[in-house]
Amino acid sequence: MNPSLRAAVIAEWRGLPEKKTRTERWQAPSDVLPKLMQRLGLRERLHETEVIDAWSTIVGEFIAAHSAPVALREGVLYVRVLQPALHYELEQISKMEILRKLKQRFGSKTIRDIRFRVG
Repeated sequence: MNPSLRAAVIAEWRGLPEKKTRTERWQAPSDVLPKLMQRLGLRERLHETEVIDAWSTIVGEFIAAHSAPVALREGVLYVRVLQPALHYELEQISKMEILRKLKQRFGSKTIRDIRFRVG
């Protein structure tokens, strides 16, 4: 006879109250991590890291060599540009194309806008 079954039968015979069964508290890490990251505010930081890593492939070697994404805050990607001429080029000519590529890769919820800063 199973020891837990035996204990349950004896407890019932004696008239003892039944033990409450414990609900299973174990969860798969794949279920817990997204919720935990959201609670801690790490989801946006993860997206920020992904965008920074993908920057050179999206904009090309030349632009990547002279610019660097600094932060992603509330859907706005802040990019530091080394030269004013390149800032003008990115802001006036290439911004929409870069933004389209970023939205295509990461989604429009992750990136809504790009702001370039000389510095």
